[in-house]
Amino acid sequence: MSDALSVAKGSLDLLVLRALTWGPMHGVMIIAWIEDRSGHALALDDASVYEALYRLEKRRLVTASWGVTENSRRARYYAASSAGLAYLRDETARWHRYNAVVADLLALQPPAKQSR
Repeated sequence: MSDALSVAKGSLDLLVLRALTWGPMHGVMIIAWIEDRSGHALALDDASVYEALYRLEKRRLVTASWGVTENSRRARYYAASSAGLAYLRDETARWHRYNAVVADLLALQPPAKQSR
């Protein structure tokens, strides 16, 4: 989709964790989940998603184990850890607060110009 939006900085980790609340997934499944659920409105770079997974694993927000895909291929499956679920909950609340503040600021109308 040419009108696809880039994923906002800082939101990819949250989107990956959100996908994993549906159950363990490998990288391609996570990408498909996000693209499908966004109606293909978000443009995802595969490399960015894998970088996010490695970052989340290093922070122990996800766990990883080897498994076999539907196509009988070996893949790393990721699952949200309890720390990851807590992080997702806290950061989602912060994200909603941030969006509300930005929306309020964007809705402000400048004062009417006074004629002299």
